[in-house]
Amino acid sequence: MAAVAAPMASKPRGSKAESFVDNKRREDIRFANINSARAVSDAVRTSLGPKGMDKMISTANGEVIITNDGATILNKMEVLQPAAKMLVELSKSQDSAAGDGTTTVVVIAGALLKECQSLLTNGIHPTVISDSLHKACAKAIDILTAMAIPVELTDRDSLVKSASTSLNSKVVSQYSTLLAPLAVDAVLSVIDPEKPEIVDLRDIKIVKKLGGTVDDTHPVKGLVFDKKVSRAAGGPTRVENAKIAVIQFQISPPKTDIEQSIVVSDYTQMDRILKEERNYILGMIKKIKATGCNVLLIQKSILRDAVTDLSLHYLAKAKIMVIKDVERDEIEFVTKTLNCLPIANIEHFRAEKLGHADLVEEASLGDGKILKITGIKDMGRTTSVLVRGSNQLVLDEAERSLHDALCVVRCLVSKRFLIAGGGAPEIELSRQLGTWAKVLHGMEGYCVKSFAEALEVIPYTLAENAGLNPIAIVTELRNKHAQGEIHAGINVRKGQITNILEENVVQPLLVSTSAITLATECVRMILKIDDIVTVR
Repeated sequence: MAAVAAPMASKPRGSKAESFVDNKRREDIRFANINSARAVSDAVRTSLGPKGMDKMISTANGEVIITNDGATILNKMEVLQPAAKMLVELSKSQDSAAGDGTTTVVVIAGALLKECQSLLTNGIHPTVISDSLHKACAKAIDILTAMAIPVELTDRDSLVKSASTSLNSKVVSQYSTLLAPLAVDAVLSVIDPEKPEIVDLRDIKIVKKLGGTVDDTHPVKGLVFDKKVSRAAGGPTRVENAKIAVIQFQISPPKTDIEQSIVVSDYTQMDRILKEERNYILGMIKKIKATGCNVLLIQKSILRDAVTDLSLHYLAKAKIMVIKDVERDEIEFVTKTLNCLPIANIEHFRAEKLGHADLVEEASLGDGKILKITGIKDMGRTTSVLVRGSNQLVLDEAERSLHDALCVVRCLVSKRFLIAGGGAPEIELSRQLGTWAKVLHGMEGYCVKSFAEALEVIPYTLAENAGLNPIAIVTELRNKHAQGEIHAGINVRKGQITNILEENVVQPLLVSTSAITLATECVRMILKIDDIVTVR
């Protein structure tokens, strides 16, 4: 035995026998990651396109959400697998980059992963696949840019078309003729001429009010609050030629800083405290009245009551209208719209900090009341939209859809190019990348070809969700594109291939480019992971 062991031991270390490394586990982890991410992608795949299905999400606290928006669905899904979480993050980043195409980006990522899986099974190294995907992605962006049609902001029709394309795949699609122009006008009204590329969607406030139907949704020139005027002491509910102050201090007697109790045993002392409180509040209200202010918007207060019954009584006597509990994050929007400054201390209360409006009034709407401020002088570049809906589910979905439409218009403002919808760009990309792959050498050609095939998932899914025969449709679509009709796409309403531009199905270039870039980045990241280490 020893004689046999001796020659074994005398062999130099690092020979063939010992250098075997177990790659099985790494492959298993990679495949587990890919499979879980694909499962997430398949979950949202059915909701792609105008004929896509809607998802009903039931949260742990019993809330029900009905939506078609990829970002919302994935956001509410409780995903535990780390690689699958990356797809949720992916749709979030698409939502913040372009606002629309959140389902598309996840579906493309899922299809790319599927192709990568077969490439890995064939023994191609992950790094090679990753680099080829990067090249193919850059090439795809060039092809898309070459296909795009420039658009001007003065061309309102094109903007409305792209907004309504975004709305057509939503639950509230039947109202797209109303919501699309509304979104376009809202975005155009908040563009600052000095910085024409930037649109801040925080300048567009969406106020939801239950009752009526989505048809009653309308833009409001001015400010809308879903609040009542406080009427505790019979103050005014309608003020003309209003001078409006936004205050961030409290009109109530001061409290001690820490939880202290003051024991008062004497009646005269108690009277003195009450008298001091009254004088303190009266002093504040006199200062307010002296500037000619007649409408007060009071920020919500945490530390002590923003207003007490006593101060409301005095304010009513001074004929000052009071709107209390303005949310803290609304203050910036309100001051920008009214063109006034928020006042943080009574000592700084001056006439030049007030905003001016022709009319502040309470209007009844459905079963509640809203407050409208109209005819604002020197109004800031903001706009409000009052969204109505028959129930809470429709109302929330209408708000999400409107937000998507606003994002689409915002994309067009920052990058002024349109591109056809309906699966046309994807098939064209697939065709051109397929041709390009034949020119490349070695493994790269294979990987680029797979990338090209993966992009066909979009037209395939569109056809599938519309109940058409996906294979026949995609084959016909390829044929049309091979003949040079680059704008041929799937017309889901007629169930056949038509020139999609004539059907007014258009989307911003930014939506497509960012979807492909983000999906490729995410897939490359998943490919490069070969181990998951859990840390306690």
